[in-house]
Amino acid sequence: MTSLPTIDHDDEVQADLEDEHAERGEEHADHRMFGLATFLVADGMTFAGFFVAYLTFRAVNPLLPDAVYQLELPLPTLNTVLLLVSSATFHRAGQALKRNQSGQCQRWLFITAGLGLAFLASQMVEYFTLPFGLTDNLYASTFYAVTGFHGLHVTLGTIMILIVWWQARSPGGRVTSENHFPLEAAELYWHFVDGIWVILFIIFYLL
Repeated sequence: MTSLPTIDHDDEVQADLEDEHAERGEEHADHRMFGLATFLVADGMTFAGFFVAYLTFRAVNPLLPDAVYQLELPLPTLNTVLLLVSSATFHRAGQALKRNQSGQCQRWLFITAGLGLAFLASQMVEYFTLPFGLTDNLYASTFYAVTGFHGLHVTLGTIMILIVWWQARSPGGRVTSENHFPLEAAELYWHFVDGIWVILFIIFYLL
């Protein structure tokens, strides 16, 4: 007598577990943005350390009259406008991507990157026209350290924008209305950089 083929009970259980695991895997929450936000908080604390140290030193040990220089406002004000406008253009790029308008998205991203490069060029012009050098005194060293550190962030942000700009091309681009995390991550980083500059501008140029 030939026996009918049987299905092992353990195999059925294993298959059910694999299906359940696959379904749960699709429902896992995306924590990438949370991870980026955590990184930016930590990065912001570095800037906060610079700001607090500088303000504390000024309060406890007032700088001599010749140790603080009267900074010109036109270029820093222009830089502030450039970054604030760039935040708006970056937001427009994100809105265009959500509407599946890749061409408009790329156009706004390109403008945003251009504004970032204009900021860096303006900052370099300011560096070459400042009446003090990096090692003149504590104020000068702090000024160059903080603005240079921020300039590094702008440089990295501009590179990120250009990468997203290339990836948002249609057809064949990886950044789409369905996969928009790269653009959102770069946008959050850029808004962070802009916010840091506003605080820096107030502390070093207006106070």
